[in-house]
Amino acid sequence: MTVNVLVELSNRNIDKSFTYNVPKEFEEDIKVGVRVKVPFGKQKLEGFIIEINNSLQDDLKDIYEVVDKDVILTPELLELGKFIKEKTLCTLISAYQAMLPKALKAQNKTNIKKSYIKLIEINSINEDIKLNEKQKLIIDEIKKGNNRKDVLNKISPSSLNTLLNKNILKEVAIENYRLSGGNSIEYPRYKLNLEQQNAKDTILNSSDKVFLLHGVTGSGKTEVYMELIEEMLKEDKTAIVLVPEISLTPQMVERFKSRFQDEIAILHSRLSEGEKYDEYRKIAKGLVKIVIGARSAIFAPLNNIGIIIIDEEHTTTYKQESNPKYSAIDVAIKRIETNNAKLVLGSATPSLESYARTIAKKYHLVELKNRANNKPMPEVTIVDMNKEKKKGSYFSEILIEKIKEKLDRNEQIILLLNRRGYASFVTCSSCGYVSKCPNCDVTLTYHKSSDMERCHYCGYATKRHEVCPVCHEKSVKNLGVGTEKIEEELNKLFNARVIRMDFDTTSTKGAHEKIISAFRNHEYDILLGTQMIAKGLDFKDVTLVGVINADTSLMIPNFRSSEYTFQLLSQVAGRSGRSEKNGIVIIQTFNPEHYAIQLSKTQDYNMFFKQEMNIRKKLNYPPYCYLVSIKVISTEYEIVKNESSIIVKRLKDNLSNSLILGPSIGSTFKVKNTYRFGITIKYKKEDNLYPYLEKLLDYYKNNAKIKIDIDFNPIS
Repeated sequence: MTVNVLVELSNRNIDKSFTYNVPKEFEEDIKVGVRVKVPFGKQKLEGFIIEINNSLQDDLKDIYEVVDKDVILTPELLELGKFIKEKTLCTLISAYQAMLPKALKAQNKTNIKKSYIKLIEINSINEDIKLNEKQKLIIDEIKKGNNRKDVLNKISPSSLNTLLNKNILKEVAIENYRLSGGNSIEYPRYKLNLEQQNAKDTILNSSDKVFLLHGVTGSGKTEVYMELIEEMLKEDKTAIVLVPEISLTPQMVERFKSRFQDEIAILHSRLSEGEKYDEYRKIAKGLVKIVIGARSAIFAPLNNIGIIIIDEEHTTTYKQESNPKYSAIDVAIKRIETNNAKLVLGSATPSLESYARTIAKKYHLVELKNRANNKPMPEVTIVDMNKEKKKGSYFSEILIEKIKEKLDRNEQIILLLNRRGYASFVTCSSCGYVSKCPNCDVTLTYHKSSDMERCHYCGYATKRHEVCPVCHEKSVKNLGVGTEKIEEELNKLFNARVIRMDFDTTSTKGAHEKIISAFRNHEYDILLGTQMIAKGLDFKDVTLVGVINADTSLMIPNFRSSEYTFQLLSQVAGRSGRSEKNGIVIIQTFNPEHYAIQLSKTQDYNMFFKQEMNIRKKLNYPPYCYLVSIKVISTEYEIVKNESSIIVKRLKDNLSNSLILGPSIGSTFKVKNTYRFGITIKYKKEDNLYPYLEKLLDYYKNNAKIKIDIDFNPIS
C-alpha cells in the first residue's frame, strides 16, 4: 500500500504531494484525511494523506507514524480546500491548515493533553450483600447521578475502595472537555411576531438557497435564527452560526445555550489551544449539533448541515486578510451547495453587493421593517462640531446635557470612538517633527496608560519623547484623540463608572465576557469603545448612544468609506432604546451634510443604497465590477518600484478586458521594513484572469527579493 501525502514546506509557494510506502503494522489505521509523519530529506514532516493506492513500490521510503486515529479532514473539507485554492490562488496545504486548530495542523509542535474525569458506576449489586451506612450512602448518590469519584471520596475513601475492590462498583474515565458546562443565564422565549413568523416561513418553505434577512436593529433577527435552527434539529440536521466580532460571541452563546443547552460548540481565536482542540473534536465526533463562532467556524467539521447563518453579514471581518484570503460567505455558499442546505445572511445594513444580488434575484430578500417589541427607533440628533470646537471640548453641549440626564435617571450610556490609544500622533509644535514608526510608513499612536508610543501595524513601541529629538525644544504635543483620552475626560466631567472596551482592554482571555457582563449587570454607567461595541450587543438600560467623532471612518482612503460610515452609525444607533425605555442618539461630526451621516439619522438604508450605487456606477466600482488587488513587496525600494511597472505592462498585454490601475503607493507604503506597491485590476468578465495570475505567481515563486500578494474582492 502507498499513500500520497501533502506536506507544508518552508517555501509556501510549493504545492506538491509525495508518495510513501505504508508498513504492514500501519495499514489498518490508514485513511484519507489523517496526518502521518514522513521522512523528507533529513527532516521528519507531518502531512495529510490525500490518496491511498494498493500498489507497493520498492524505491519509496516508509511513513514513520500515523498521527491520528480519527480523520482530521473530512471528504467535504478536502474538497473545500480545493475550492479555496481555486478561488484565492493559495496553496492547497495552506487552505487545509487554515481550517484546523493549531493542535491538529500538520507539522504541529503543540502537545495538548486530554483531560479526564473519573466516574464511579454500579457494576453488580446483590441484595444479600451487607453494606455499612457510608457504603449505602455512596450507592444512593450514584443512583441520583452524583457519581464523580472526587465527590464520592468525600463521603468515605475507604468505603468507596472497598466497594471497588469487591467489584460492586467500577471506575470509568470519560473525557472532560474544557468548555463543558451549562448556561448560568436563562433567556425568556419570545413568541414570534407576524413579521418574524413570515420571515421564518419564507426561508423554510422557499426553494431558494440563499436569503438576505434585512431587519432593522432590534427587529429580532436572533429569535428568527433560533427558530430556524430548531426546525433543522427536528430533521436531525446541524447548523453553523457566524458572528463578526469575538465580543458578540459570549452574548450569542448565552442566548443559544439557554435554548439548546449542550448542543453547542464554540470556535474563535480567543479560545486557548486546548479549548479549540476539544471543541473541534466534539464537532467531528457528532457530540454537538450547533457551532457558533467567528470567521474560521465556517470550517467546522459538521455532517448533514441544514442551515448556515451569518449575522451582520456586511462586516469586513468575514474576509480573511492573510493567506489564504478567503471570504466566509463564499465558503458558506459552497458548503450549502454540498449539503443541500440554506444560507441566511442577516444585517440591518447589508453590504451593497449583497443587496444588489437581491435585486438581481441571486439572493432572496426577506425583510423585518419594525422592532420586535414595536418600540420606535431612537431619536437621532446630528451635532456640527465646527460650531462646538471653539469651546475646547470633545463633547458637545447637548451630549454633556444628555449624559447627565441619563446618569440622574440611573440609565446607561454607550459612547463610540473608533480610534484607540490616547492621541493619534505626537508632534513638535516648534519644528513640525512627527513621531513615526522606524519599520512602517505610519505615525505612532500615544498610549498614556503605558506612556508609550506604539505602531498599530508592527507592534513597535518606544517611550514618549518629552523633548523633540530634532530641534531639542520641549514642545512635543499630543494631537488627535483616542478612547484613552476620552475615558480620562469622562472621569473629569462626570461622577460616573466608566469602562473602556477596545483592543487594548480586551487583549487578555475572557476580557470581552467580563466587560459585557459587568456592563449588563449595571456595574458601570458608561461603556466607551471602538467599533466592537457597535454591533449586536443588547443592554436593556442603554437609552443614550453618543458618537464622539463620526468622521473617523469617513476619511479613510477607501471607496467603501461612506458605506462603512453609514453601517457603523446605523448599527451603533441601534444599541439605544432596545427595551422598555425610549432611546436617543447624538452623532458628533465635522461633516454634518454628508449623505452617509444624514441618512444614518433616519436609518434610511434604501435611500443610501440608491445614492451610493449611483456613485459606484459612475466610478465603476463594485458591485458594478470585480476587483483584484496585487501587492508587490520587497525590502529594496528600487527593485519593487521597477518590478511593479513591469508587472503592470504584462497585465495590460495579457488581460484585454480589464482596466489596470497603478502601480501606486498607498497610505501604508512601508510596513515591517518592506516596501509595497499596489496594482488594481477592475473587470466584469475576464476569461484569462485566473490562468494569467497563476502564471504570475509561478514566475515569482523562487524570487527571494520579490513577493506577490493577490487578493480577490479586497476589503481595503
